[in-house]
Amino acid sequence: MATKNIETIISPKPAHFVGDGFRVHNFIPGTYPLTMKRMDPFLVLDYNAKFHFNGSEAPRGVGVHPHRGFETVTIAYQGKVEHHDSAGGGGIIGEGDVQWMTAARGVLHKEYHEKEWSKEGGIFQMVQLWVNLPAKDKMSKPKYQTIKNNEIQKVDLGENGFVEVIAGEYEGIKGSASTFSPVNLMNAKLKSGGKATFNFPENFNTAALVVEGSVLVNGEQKVQTNHFVLFENKGETFTLEAAEDSVILILSGEPLNEPIVPHGPFVMSTQQEIMQAFEDFNTGKFGYLED
Repeated sequence: MATKNIETIISPKPAHFVGDGFRVHNFIPGTYPLTMKRMDPFLVLDYNAKFHFNGSEAPRGVGVHPHRGFETVTIAYQGKVEHHDSAGGGGIIGEGDVQWMTAARGVLHKEYHEKEWSKEGGIFQMVQLWVNLPAKDKMSKPKYQTIKNNEIQKVDLGENGFVEVIAGEYEGIKGSASTFSPVNLMNAKLKSGGKATFNFPENFNTAALVVEGSVLVNGEQKVQTNHFVLFENKGETFTLEAAEDSVILILSGEPLNEPIVPHGPFVMSTQQEIMQAFEDFNTGKFGYLED
């Protein structure tokens, strides 16, 4: 198989707060060339790099807000998050866990630091990813998947470390999350000197975020902590070698190649559908959720 080479390595932009509980670096779509079209089906990637929150009796976070037309995926590296939505989904995720919310035809939801964790405070580190839904599925029923770390399929690489397969497939092991289109999402947790090889179709939009440590890509280019790697849409195979104990988030998805019309918390296929989303939200069709 041909090598999938790096197109560009992107440094984190200055951080900003989402609500008062998430201090994030936005990679998708705020950093060139990471547009929604270029990264299809990945719409947004916000990375809360390690940040220390002092203890607080009132949990920090984001209050009630709507979504329609896509899925939100939250991956916890450190800290704990509590989620509630108007479709009845919710729960607490902690270190190593994932929450996968399918907003689809519309939900209200809120996300906060988990109450007991908030009282103590500590290091908080998360990724939130928005995954687009195919046009035919945008008005499907909302759903929610809580994926605890002990439920995530893991591929043992021996002395090299292991790969957690959240969605998609690695070395014949299928991920725990159900998806509406071909999406691969996994954490490579490599020991110093450890190597892992990945294979994805050349047309899949493929990237990696170095969450911990630093890695050598294809034996050539070193990528430091908190940096984002965009791969070319040529070739299928790339290798990661950890220069130190490292954690790398890998994402690769088949482009939907459908119109993308985003407006705030809604992502639809036409402007008319966006207008309908606002009307449905304003008339209470997204349900009710107490703030």
